[in-house]
Amino acid sequence: MKPTHFERAIFLSWYCAKGDCKFCYMSTQKNKIKNPRLARRKLASIIAEALICKACGWEIEFLSGGYESHTLEELVNITKIIKQINKKKLWLNIGVLKESELKKFKPYIQGITGAIEVINPRLHKKICPSKPIKPIENMFNLCNKLKLKKSMTLIIGLGETLNDFPLLKNFIKKHKIDRITLYALNPHPGTPFKKGPKTNYYIKWIKQTRKTFPQLQIIAGSWVNRLNEIHQLLEAGADSITKFPSIKLFNTKFSHQIENEVKKANRKFTSTLTKLPKINWQKQIDQLNIEKDLKDQVKVSLNNYLKKMQK
Repeated sequence: MKPTHFERAIFLSWYCAKGDCKFCYMSTQKNKIKNPRLARRKLASIIAEALICKACGWEIEFLSGGYESHTLEELVNITKIIKQINKKKLWLNIGVLKESELKKFKPYIQGITGAIEVINPRLHKKICPSKPIKPIENMFNLCNKLKLKKSMTLIIGLGETLNDFPLLKNFIKKHKIDRITLYALNPHPGTPFKKGPKTNYYIKWIKQTRKTFPQLQIIAGSWVNRLNEIHQLLEAGADSITKFPSIKLFNTKFSHQIENEVKKANRKFTSTLTKLPKINWQKQIDQLNIEKDLKDQVKVSLNNYLKKMQK
């Protein structure tokens, strides 16, 4: 029985200096945020979330933050701490990085995620006007030089068609992409998009990607209103699933449905979305190489999360 796990992206802030990707939640928030530093998450909260990910068998899909939400030094420090918790190197999705910046992260990361989002260049220019693909490609070339892995994200339902698949095929081949996350568009209020793609269409993208790239790691994103398609995403070729509010909806009918969907696809689920592991949380905190004051803050954040998950 093939194993399947849950992947959770850890977001570091809710601000992005670009803020004009037409589908993105952050595009609806940029004009509301006067001080970007106030839109950042507390470090203790990020650490607590990483501890829960490790305990529940959730892979960290990547650390993600909008452009200019943190200084480089702050991001490197966060990555260093989370890598310590994760016990293995991380993926990073924080925009386009220069070679000197990549070198600072290299001890703590296995690879970089490029937020491609839209593979059709005409659509990309319209939907992500401030995030051109070329700089991401240049960053991928630097990854080759530094022996870092490469991942990409793609959102299905933004106006592309299956006729665009050759563009994806060529891009993956050209840059020797190691991993791809495919999301079904989840429309946010305040954006021009009103509905996500139909399940059959979304599945065709995953199935064609798997058929073309048998060794590629494929992560599929699903949302609360699309959970009944998860077994089909796995059968189509996805290795793991993401994009579910796993802390907020822990041990609810939705998380039980996900675990049942994995069983339906004849997969062994190596994560848990329904049962909190019985571990010594204080011991996990004490083992961290961080200041005592920060440990105390982590304890408070962790307890708040655990209370939500135990309801």
